[in-house]
Amino acid sequence: MMDHSSFKIALIGNPNSGKSSLFNALTGLNQKISNYPGVTVDKKVGNLKLSSGERLTLIDFPGIYSLYPNSSDERIVVNVLTNPSDPDYPDAILYVATSQELEKHFLLAGQIRELNIPVLFCLTMTDLNEREGISYDLSVLEKYLDVPVIEVSSLKGINIDGLKYKMIELIQDSELKSFDRHYEMSGTEKEVAGHIQGLSKSNNNYQNLLIAHHYQWLSHLSEAERAKIHEQLDGHSFNSMRSQIDETLRRYNQFTPVIEKAVIRSKKDRKSLTQRIDNIIVHRIFGPIIFFAIMFLVFQAIYAWAEAPMTWIEETFALLGSWVQTSFPSGWLTDLLSDGIIAGLGGIMVFVPQIAILFLLISALEEMGYMSRAVFMFDSIMQRFGLNGRSIVALISSGACAIPAIMSTRTIANWKERLITILVTPLISCSARIPVYTVLIGFVVPSQMVWGFLNLQGLAFMGLYVISIIAALVSAWVFKIILKSEERSFLMIELPHYKQPKLRNVLLDVKEKVGTFIIEAGRVILVISIILWFLAAYGPVNEMKQAEELARVEARDQSLSPAETDDLIASAKLESSYAGHLGKFIEPVIRPLGFDWKIGIALITSFAAREVFVGTMATIYSVGSSDDEMTIREKMALQKNPFTGGPRYDVPTALSLLLFYVFAMQCMSTLAVTRRETKSWKWPMIQLGFMSVLAYVCSLIAYQWLV
Repeated sequence: MMDHSSFKIALIGNPNSGKSSLFNALTGLNQKISNYPGVTVDKKVGNLKLSSGERLTLIDFPGIYSLYPNSSDERIVVNVLTNPSDPDYPDAILYVATSQELEKHFLLAGQIRELNIPVLFCLTMTDLNEREGISYDLSVLEKYLDVPVIEVSSLKGINIDGLKYKMIELIQDSELKSFDRHYEMSGTEKEVAGHIQGLSKSNNNYQNLLIAHHYQWLSHLSEAERAKIHEQLDGHSFNSMRSQIDETLRRYNQFTPVIEKAVIRSKKDRKSLTQRIDNIIVHRIFGPIIFFAIMFLVFQAIYAWAEAPMTWIEETFALLGSWVQTSFPSGWLTDLLSDGIIAGLGGIMVFVPQIAILFLLISALEEMGYMSRAVFMFDSIMQRFGLNGRSIVALISSGACAIPAIMSTRTIANWKERLITILVTPLISCSARIPVYTVLIGFVVPSQMVWGFLNLQGLAFMGLYVISIIAALVSAWVFKIILKSEERSFLMIELPHYKQPKLRNVLLDVKEKVGTFIIEAGRVILVISIILWFLAAYGPVNEMKQAEELARVEARDQSLSPAETDDLIASAKLESSYAGHLGKFIEPVIRPLGFDWKIGIALITSFAAREVFVGTMATIYSVGSSDDEMTIREKMALQKNPFTGGPRYDVPTALSLLLFYVFAMQCMSTLAVTRRETKSWKWPMIQLGFMSVLAYVCSLIAYQWLV
């Protein structure tokens, strides 16, 4: 048995070709997410153990339509496939295509075949063939492609073992043959120029054609080298666009008759089930109505299904904090554990059920093929606001997190539409806002059912998302007017056949995204909770002593109980602490919004990540608290406004705070990603500025109007 753990097989194919489902079926839990070196494009890497005992490395590349890229995702893939010195360069390729409408996949398949890398051609979703009334003569496809062809179904698990056997043959085949890989691009002007000269002698040399076409953005080249290569291209009268068109037409003329010969149809002139469903789903009137109805049900489910596990998690962390206080010796370490770490982490872990449900439902919609329809339906609407049909993917993805949503804009070729999408995407309410919304909605809207099945808080929750969507579209329209560009855009997208979502794929997606949320948010919250606990527990020594003495005098004068005395002392010491000084410093600016210095502390700390707001509240109201079994929502409900004597979190204040978090940036990571994607600090600063002004003005109007 040979060790092939370093043998890399790349999964290549068009978007929505079933590539990721097949990757999950082959690797299961033996996979991880990482980035290509130097960029933020995600790649999935997994391990596969074959029946022979051999282990392989599988790489799930981003979906592309051809080797002439229009987006940064596609460029990364082409860079890897044309550079054998790249660490991700594959030893073989598993080309994945759907069995339905095969002609859409043959352009890229033909290009891949000419890269001199061993290829195995895999037809997926074959379980749909009988329903669609089609089958294939695989021998015709194998003869044309000159590679082995196999049919599988990831959903039903059909012929997965046969695919693994073919992969063993692929390894053996690649070891027996000596493939010509002389076209390495080490980044020197001389080598690339040599390829261009070779192209002038033989226009059929596909490797030279690719290198000549891509020289402009090869990361290895300096500006001087690019200029010299440009001169050589002009000298050889090389026309990249003309070459692309000629090659595409030539390939279609070659493979169209082959596919017509290979396909066997048992149903004549009958619309497929997918086409019949699409007559309703993407209908000009019914389509958007169905879309908003689905989104409405998603948000209702988030509230209805998550309430029980949220209560259990919240009570568990409260009991854990109380147990630490009673079981450990009193001192700063015990206080740090109960009031800092446990309170902070409990304030975020309680919202994992809601986030998991959101990812579960969105992943299921993606898996069954619906989300591509959403892109198609809203393209013309998005363009009116200066966006693109693909922008809807970023806007919907923002419901989970703005960071991957901004990264997904690489599929938008038009610079202006991509920039506008990046700028407005953080306005869409993300999962990090869910903890804030959940805590504050309870102070604004009662938990009541309407018509027996609608939850009022669920309706308010959806209302906040609607407000954020309107804000994003209006902001995009404003940027459309401000930013000038002559570029025209178009949408090219494949609408996959509807299929039953595979639970394993959905759960893997949920596990990956929730795990990332917990790790990323938990890491930030843990650090901030510790820092905040220190700032809230300590302060100038003389001030802290004086505050404690004054509180004891006031407690004696009012004949307070020991527990009430402890709470009064804790409140006085918190106000004199370092955190109290920080909150009081910004209080004059935020007081017109109805916020006090404690809320000010949360606004500052939650700039690291919005969800830190709840952890901050949990830490602030836990420091010195005499009742550690109370939940954070209960503690906030007991807070009093020192000026009015009423609840601190009354309707005007809670609504003002809600609107602030709807519009405010409050996320350092998003700013960092915007800077990375735009390669400038100019746009992140514009993004931070306009969102902060929008948040402040809306909160100010809401509070002043209600009071």
